[in-house]
Amino acid sequence: MPKVKSHRAARKRMKLTAKGKIKKRSAFTSHLLSNRSAKRKRQLRKGSILSDKDTKNIKKLISGV
Repeated sequence: MPKVKSHRAARKRMKLTAKGKIKKRSAFTSHLLSNRSAKRKRQLRKGSILSDKDTKNIKKLISGV
């Protein structure tokens, strides 16, 4: 059997916290920012925690199991 590899794109975009939650950065921050309000851009700077529903699947991608 070959080794099971992790999903490298997911691994680069998300990190596992010490308590086992998945931390990700916000989308919609790369371009066309002149259309968005300063408040919206400020809120998008912060990362967020992935929902519990998605955590199980993303952990599989990140760990490669």
